[in-house]
Amino acid sequence: MNKPKTMSIGGATYDLFVQVPHEVIRRKDGEAVFALPLGQKVRVENLQESCGGGASNTAVGLQLLGCAARFEGVIGSDQWGEKLLENFTNEGVDARCATVVEGEVTSFSIVLTGTGGERIILYEPGTNAHLHKANFDIDEVAKMDWVYLNHIQEGACVLQDDIVDVLAHEHPRLTWNPGGCQIDSGIRKKANLRLLKYTDLLLLNKEESLAFTESKTTEEAMRKLLACGVHSLCITDGGRGVLGTDGKTLYHCPCLPVPVVEVTGAGDAFGTGITWALLTGKDFPTALKAGTINAASVVSSVGAEHGLLTEKEMLARLASENLEVQMVGQV
Repeated sequence: MNKPKTMSIGGATYDLFVQVPHEVIRRKDGEAVFALPLGQKVRVENLQESCGGGASNTAVGLQLLGCAARFEGVIGSDQWGEKLLENFTNEGVDARCATVVEGEVTSFSIVLTGTGGERIILYEPGTNAHLHKANFDIDEVAKMDWVYLNHIQEGACVLQDDIVDVLAHEHPRLTWNPGGCQIDSGIRKKANLRLLKYTDLLLLNKEESLAFTESKTTEEAMRKLLACGVHSLCITDGGRGVLGTDGKTLYHCPCLPVPVVEVTGAGDAFGTGITWALLTGKDFPTALKAGTINAASVVSSVGAEHGLLTEKEMLARLASENLEVQMVGQV
């Protein structure tokens, strides 16, 4: 049986996770902040390195779930870029569409984490900012069964029109997780509106959905997005779970009650799980479960890719987890 072919477009990042001691965490205006004293040494409790970035996470996740996954993005010819390429090789991800740039720094993040899942990400976008038409292989997009468009830098937003041209004439289906410049420009921007028309699965968190659509509630945001032509969409809301719709029925899926160690990559894991489920013909409630189960596995360990489930593990968890998806109305 041929594996479904997927392509993840966007960023790859090398992450260094630094767990800071509990005593530097403070509460300010009801929110947790890290208070690091200037001029002093602070002994950290744990250091871990991991590959990350939206397109890297989703490509590795889809490969583990039984797809023939491909990565398309830009990395540097430095030590971090080498580790990202090594990780793709080890995980079986096809990175032939990766562009390696000489003399540029690969995207790198330092993730400061607390004992309760708190985090601050210090990042350098590096080569992720260099994805554009000149190094984007649009012909390969047309060969895919499913395309996963992750957050991209502002300079790469021009690629949306090329992707739309392929989707309008070829068979690939599309998962889109907009961010940054797309969220800021909103659904009124022509390029976003064109892409929404061909989006099979749209993924946003609550804050992004409200900003993207200029709405006051998630229900209002959903109605606007469906009116743009989106086939199905999910709006995540942290510990309150996710609202999702297949275009007709509105569902709510709660989070699994697992110990949260670190939340980086949870959204990508959710998107990977639900995309795999829809790609392999599962119904929408089951797809919501798959995304939730994958995300719960990732937040139970440090790093965006360490907890990603294999297809065998996912099928077993779908059969064993007592996770009830509720139908909450029509849209």
